[in-house]
This record gives sequence, structure tokens and C-alpha cells, in this order.
Amino acid sequence: MGGLLAGFMIALQLDIFTNTSWAIALYPAVISVKAIITGLLTGRLSTALHLGTVYPRFFGNTKSFYKLIRAMIVLTLGTSATISLVAMLFGTLFWGVTISEFSAILTVMVATLSLGLLITLITIKFTFISFKRSLDSDTIVYPAVSILANIVMTFIYIGVLHLYFSVGQWTIILFGLINVLLVLFILPLNAQDKEFRQIIKESLPTMLLVAFLVNITGTFLKGISNVVGNSREIYTIYPAMIDMMGDAGLVVSSAATVKLTLGVLSPSFWAIKNHAKNILSAWASTLMLFVVLAVLSLAINGIFTAEALGSLLLILLVSNVIAFAAIVLVPFAIAILTFKHGLDPDNFTIPLVNTLADALTTIALFIALLLLF
Repeated sequence: MGGLLAGFMIALQLDIFTNTSWAIALYPAVISVKAIITGLLTGRLSTALHLGTVYPRFFGNTKSFYKLIRAMIVLTLGTSATISLVAMLFGTLFWGVTISEFSAILTVMVATLSLGLLITLITIKFTFISFKRSLDSDTIVYPAVSILANIVMTFIYIGVLHLYFSVGQWTIILFGLINVLLVLFILPLNAQDKEFRQIIKESLPTMLLVAFLVNITGTFLKGISNVVGNSREIYTIYPAMIDMMGDAGLVVSSAATVKLTLGVLSPSFWAIKNHAKNILSAWASTLMLFVVLAVLSLAINGIFTAEALGSLLLILLVSNVIAFAAIVLVPFAIAILTFKHGLDPDNFTIPLVNTLADALTTIALFIALLLLF
């Protein structure tokens, strides 16, 4: 439902995305990156709470807690700048963007993610509450905050675009300066701190890879917008689709990681046949929910007819089959590789699987639309 709300906001504001060639292409970066940073924060904070190195309160907490927050602020600015640079490359090659538009892309991206720092505070509060109530943050906090991040970041991005096109670039630069000033304050005080540097060092490579992948996703989303035009039902369903398929990928990879750790699954790609029940149950869930999403998307936009439902269902089911086949194979392989190399899934598997799922689902939808729309 949260994904549909985010998509419906896009559908209602389609005009703002037609003002420039890069606005729709940057949207996957906005929602994906914030969700991933939120996931990194949730995973690290939950582990620290259970180890006792962080207390469940904002004030009077440990040094580790404040170092984690500072690292997330630095990662936010670094990632937004990197995404803008990669977006310029993709924009020049595929979106019809000129070099003169780089400042606009950078300003909009930094301003949007800077305002999105509010979600960091909400994430921390949710994690504290779940810890105090002995709830599993992986199944409660991250999914809830991830959906909230999609909704809030969609709202913020639309607002920033409206300000940019109506008032001008200098207005939104002020929002971006919040993040820049915070980083200029944080770095001199923490650059030599071992714990702070370790958080940045472990997270930054993944975020750089994510910056590249989200621009691939944006390129195909722009292709989708060229195919469907003003078909609001497609835009309404899109955020929910990529979120759901990402969840399915995480179900497969997380369950595989647990089995590998317990020794009931051999660290070999061919062991996927012993993971079939998890894979098929995840797929069945996505198929059922895609039907629900199709009905709701058409109903919300006031265009529900038997013909429209049949057409949309066919597009979604074809894209589901294409996407899920790829999303199952890649996360399972990632789970095997991370297990063999002893990598932390909070820093590597979860962000990478989420971003790959977004890209693969978008590509699958693009293929389905080319075949059927």
C-alpha cells in the first residue's frame, strides 16, 4: 500500500517530470539510495544495541552511536555527489542531457537527499522502540522504514523539482548546504577516528556500486516513460513493484545465508535445488500481490475495466516471470560468495540485492511493455 501511495504521487505530478529529460531518470536513485542508507543504519544500529555498544536513547549515548550518525551524514553527501557524476555520464549517453545541466542534477540530488536526513532520525527512533519491545528489527523496522522512505523521498523529490522549476536553482541550494556544512564540521573531527573510518570504508564501495546501478535503473525507467506516456496506472504501480521484488530477493538470499551458516546448505550454486521451497513460496507471494496491485492501481486512477485489468495483468505477470528468474539467481549467488568470503550482509548483500532487484525489475517491465503495450 505504501508503494502504491508513492507511485500515485508520481502519477499525479507527471507534468513536473516532463520539464526536463533527467527528472524521471533520477527518481530510482532518490528512493533506492535512501532506502539502502536506511538499511545500513538499521542493521548496524540493531547489532550495536544487542552488543551493548549503543543505548536505546538519543541523548547521553555512546561515542559509537554518534559516530554512526556522522558516518551516515557523510555517506549521504558522498553518494548523492557520486550519483550526480554517474548520472551526467548516463545522461550524456542516453538521456539527452548536456554538460550545462550537471549543476542542476547535482543541486537537485544533494538537496533531496539532504532533506531526506529526517528519515535517519525516524529510523533511529523505530529501531530503539523495536529493541525495547524485543522485536526483530530485520522484519519490523527495516521494511516499515523502507516503505516510509519511499513515500517521504517521493514527496520531497517532487517538492524540490517544483521549487527548482518555479523559483530557481539558488533556492534549493540552501537545502543542500545543510548536508555540506554538516560534513565540513564532521570530517575534521572524525577523519582520524578508527571506528568512523571503518564504517565509511566498509560502506563506501557498496554505495559507489549502487550509484552506478541506480543510473542503469533510471535509464530504463526513462525508456518506460517513453513507451507508456501518460499511462498513470504504470507509474502508480512501479514503486510497489520494485520494492516487492527486492523483498523477494532478500527472502531468498537471507534464508540462504541462514542455511549456509547452520551448515544445512552447501556453499555451492548448484545447492539452489535444495532451496526450492523458499524460492517458490517467495515467487507465489509476488504473483498474488501483483494481481492485487493491478486491481488497486486501476481503481485508484479511476480506469478500472475488465479490458484494462487483463492488459495490465498480462504486462505485470510477464515482467514478474522475467524479473524473478534473474532476481533469484543473482541474490543466491551473492549469498554464496559473501558466505565464502566472510563479508557482512548488512554492508554488502542487503544493499546490493535491493539495488539489483530495482534494476532487474525495471528492465523486465521495460521488456514486457515493448512486447505487449
